[in-house]
Amino acid sequence: MLRRSLENRDAQTRQLQDAVTNVEKHFGELCQIFAAYVRKTARLRDKADLLVNEINVYASTETPNLKQGLKNFADEFAKLQDYRQAEVERLEAKVVEPLKAYGTIVKMKRDDLKATLTARNREAKQLTQLERTRQRNPSDRHVIVSFDFSLKICFVRYAVQK
Repeated sequence: MLRRSLENRDAQTRQLQDAVTNVEKHFGELCQIFAAYVRKTARLRDKADLLVNEINVYASTETPNLKQGLKNFADEFAKLQDYRQAEVERLEAKVVEPLKAYGTIVKMKRDDLKATLTARNREAKQLTQLERTRQRNPSDRHVIVSFDFSLKICFVRYAVQK
């Protein structure tokens, strides 16, 4: 019975390890790509701001009608860049920062898995030792009960850790 529960927990542990590895790989990649997208969008906004400034400089050298048209165009283009700035800020706050937080979460889960694996390995060694003791000295009930009791305590600790 203990052997079967160990096998079930091994399967669950492997499944959790695979999930953590998968999240670690893909979320890291997503975070990098989104951050690059945000940086490119911010650079595009910066270039557009330079363009608005250059249009205003050019407008100041032209005739009044063309000057007014260029200034209006520059103002509307600047408003578009305000929307781009809002997009950059939203992406940073709503996408990139939460994805970055997963890095810490994944590290914590990986540490939890390591602790679980250590406890499971300790328990498996004790179970193997108990089986060996049962095979060598089937009549020595005191030693077997002692091993069995320590194994059950280890099993309870493992269950509490989860």
